[in-house]
Amino acid sequence: MSLLGSAWLSRKAEFPSPKGSSAGSEAPSWRHLADPGPLRRFGPTLDSNLVNHHPADEPNGTTRPGPRTRYRYYTCDVFTDTQFGGNPLAVLPEAEGLDDSQMLRLAREFNYAETTFVLPSPGGSTRRVRIFTPSGEIPFAGHPNLGTAAMLARHGDLGEVGAGLEVIFEQAAGPVRIQLVRRPRGRFWAELAAPAPLEFGREVDVGLVAAAASLPETAVRTTTHRPHGASVGLSFLMAELQDVAALRQARPNVPALDVLAGNEVRQPYLHLYVRSDDGVDLRTRQFCSSDPSLEDPATGSANAALAGLLAHYDAAPSGMFRWRIAQGVEMGRPSLLEARADKRDGKVVRVWIAGESVPVAEGVLDLIE
Repeated sequence: MSLLGSAWLSRKAEFPSPKGSSAGSEAPSWRHLADPGPLRRFGPTLDSNLVNHHPADEPNGTTRPGPRTRYRYYTCDVFTDTQFGGNPLAVLPEAEGLDDSQMLRLAREFNYAETTFVLPSPGGSTRRVRIFTPSGEIPFAGHPNLGTAAMLARHGDLGEVGAGLEVIFEQAAGPVRIQLVRRPRGRFWAELAAPAPLEFGREVDVGLVAAAASLPETAVRTTTHRPHGASVGLSFLMAELQDVAALRQARPNVPALDVLAGNEVRQPYLHLYVRSDDGVDLRTRQFCSSDPSLEDPATGSANAALAGLLAHYDAAPSGMFRWRIAQGVEMGRPSLLEARADKRDGKVVRVWIAGESVPVAEGVLDLIE
């Protein structure tokens, strides 16, 4: 299979970062944040007539239908309001006809942290969205959902958006509900509700975590919790560090990360965080030995799980907790994520993650077997 593509770059747009709120205050709804007016729910209406077939040459200039071999794609940057920040994403908005092997090969061709493949939903959701890393399919992730929703909306694949829209994506982890708000110059702000309840995994030895981040054990803070797994659809190993200096010094150690990903620990994603008061509430980094760059510039699913974890450990029995989270700074791709968690009577009942997406490129893939 070969891949040919054409792309264009859209204009750079610079806007101030969205304003945040302090933890513990009642979180305004997405409607209040942007005042988009009444929501419209968009259901599946993908027309099979839109599926393009690659013509095969026949005598007398005729053609015969064949398997689809041309696919549109979009790329965007997620959790940023400017191009070339945040986390890049590739989206194939009409992926019917691709099998698992082809999806994986295309994900490796783009070589982003994730690539999404959009399909009609047999279950009545807006779309079915499959998410592939270069290593394989995953059941849920944050920036692929938000970026996919934004690009489908921008390019008219969701019909008329108006000021705001609600969509539901069917995924292996469960239905993902997303609220979209239109912003100037092709940008969209989107917030998703995590598809699964907060769950914790077992504790992991501090020494293993420190080794995976190339840090001394004393750099790992255990006052609130020892390193352990947390998930709202995809599991991450959560570890708090002592300070921002330790976070900056952290480096992915591939052999030690492979130990975390092995059969004994089974935690391939290490999410490090520190508390901050310099315009954001948290600063984070996420390492994975199977990631093409070993580090992710913006991890929605990890920071959503982190929001649930911090709300769980907060002494207040109930409340709506909010955080502004910076990630990707050390990689030169600064990202801003907005997280909130609803806690009632000592239990975290819902977690959300949000941010902006900006378009970068679009084109056509020609798959030649």
